[in-house]
Amino acid sequence: MDSLLLILFAYLLGSVLFGELMAKRKGIDLRSIGSGNVGATNVSRALGKKYGVLVFFLDFFKGLFPVILSRIYFGLESWTTVFVGIAVFLGHLYPIFHNLRGGKGVATAFGVLVGISPTIALLSFFVWLLVFKLKGYVSLASLTASLFAFAFSLLLLPLKLIFMVFFITLLIIYKHRDNIKRLLEGTELGFRR
Repeated sequence: MDSLLLILFAYLLGSVLFGELMAKRKGIDLRSIGSGNVGATNVSRALGKKYGVLVFFLDFFKGLFPVILSRIYFGLESWTTVFVGIAVFLGHLYPIFHNLRGGKGVATAFGVLVGISPTIALLSFFVWLLVFKLKGYVSLASLTASLFAFAFSLLLLPLKLIFMVFFITLLIIYKHRDNIKRLLEGTELGFRR
């Protein structure tokens, strides 16, 4: 399999926004509800928890699948795998099928992370769960888990993959800039289960 084709495939797969597509089938505009985001959390608010869970897993698997393919054909430590992980993540953030207006990429990034290091993914998930249980904010839990994923990567991954995790972490922080502002102001939407 050609590297460039796999990277392009990863971007196009990332560009499929399952949350937005599912909401449109129900006649709902996600961007006008709750946080206005197209990810699993806002889908849960708009359509119910089962739809939120479904969207999370669809976004997760679209991050995981091309990374696993790249590992099989090119190896874990290849630049192809690095760029496949970045491409599927960028597809979710800046999707060609949705006028480059995507989501925040947490579920897709988690899929990428599982693809390169299940250990780091599991440790980061426990961080996410702890922060969410203590504070009740998905955004804060996601930001904290992303930072910890990068910290864990410094200890456990080769340099090429550290670069990928660093890049993804920076973009997650950037895409959550409005959430960070609301968290600091005390106006962030909570999501307790």
